[in-house]
Amino acid sequence: MAKHTDRYVNENLINVAKQKYETSQRSTLPTEIVYLPSKGIIYPKTSPLREGKIEMRYMTAYDEDILTNQSYLQDGVILDKLLEALIITDVNIDDIALVDKDALIISSRIVSYGAKYPVLIKDPKTGNPLNRDVNLKELKYKEFDFTTDDDGEITYKLPSGTVIKYTYISTGNQKQLDKEKSISSYLLKLIKQVDDSREISNIEEFLKYKFLIQDSKDFQDHILKNSPGVNFEYEFEGEDGGTFTAGFPLGSDLLWP
Repeated sequence: MAKHTDRYVNENLINVAKQKYETSQRSTLPTEIVYLPSKGIIYPKTSPLREGKIEMRYMTAYDEDILTNQSYLQDGVILDKLLEALIITDVNIDDIALVDKDALIISSRIVSYGAKYPVLIKDPKTGNPLNRDVNLKELKYKEFDFTTDDDGEITYKLPSGTVIKYTYISTGNQKQLDKEKSISSYLLKLIKQVDDSREISNIEEFLKYKFLIQDSKDFQDHILKNSPGVNFEYEFEGEDGGTFTAGFPLGSDLLWP
């Protein structure tokens, strides 16, 4: 019995020593401070995310195993696993709002493969597709200047006088969304308080019986127009030598150049 106990103790000591070694080795890697589009104000004051910045280390060849992991690919968690590996700041990836996540992914690309990112864009004058490069370092953040409370929540008043408190969907919330009830499930994760109640059952009842469709649409429009995030509008050169501004999507090749 003692031999089994000794073996487990030795295994634990080896694992602890290994983790300490890996931590010390990773601490020698260069890091980057990424400032969040939300400025951190959408997080509770108790969260390190409230500081509005996250420290991330550079990728190594070892981290590329994450990008080729088939089980991660099937589960759709590759980017989350990569960010978990690269983020130095003591935060849970599930707590990071989706509106801030693009900035972290783009930063991962810049420090790993460079800021030059090729895109295919349509010339608005000729309609022809153009191969152009985007300098990811030149991307700006959307304007965002809201007042939030200590919980990182924003107050919104409906025409009826009902007061809603909401915040932005987190990575963890996204995993819990009900695809069969996409709108109501989204609103249930977004809304944290209705008038004086924070009970989920009361918020559900509000969505079912009191949140009129026009008020819901107005609220969703408010969210879309006032969400922080990366501005993907970029100035491109057209076929005639002039310039035009257009948005572009991040492709699956962002971290697989």
